[in-house]
Amino acid sequence: MVRSYQMSQLILTPKISEKSMYLAERGIYVFEVPLSTNKIEVTKAVEAAFKVNVTDVNMVIAKGKVKRFKQMLGRQSNVKKAMVKVKAGQSIALFEGAK
Repeated sequence: MVRSYQMSQLILTPKISEKSMYLAERGIYVFEVPLSTNKIEVTKAVEAAFKVNVTDVNMVIAKGKVKRFKQMLGRQSNVKKAMVKVKAGQSIALFEGAK
């Protein structure tokens, strides 16, 4: 399926947290991606952007939380996370500086 936007727009941000740093030590990197993205598109985008070989991709949709502001109730947007496993011996330098 051909998308109208560039592959660089598929990876919105890297997710930096204690859990993602723990996974990064084991070769699994976590990125926030658009809700409409599938595993094949994420694989191609990560391989093109970071010059690594992707072996597995898992996707998770984190549901948005309900927040209160005075008497108004609002809801945060849903977020899709892609957990990308790279070939043994390879790494993504983007996560190296956050340790």
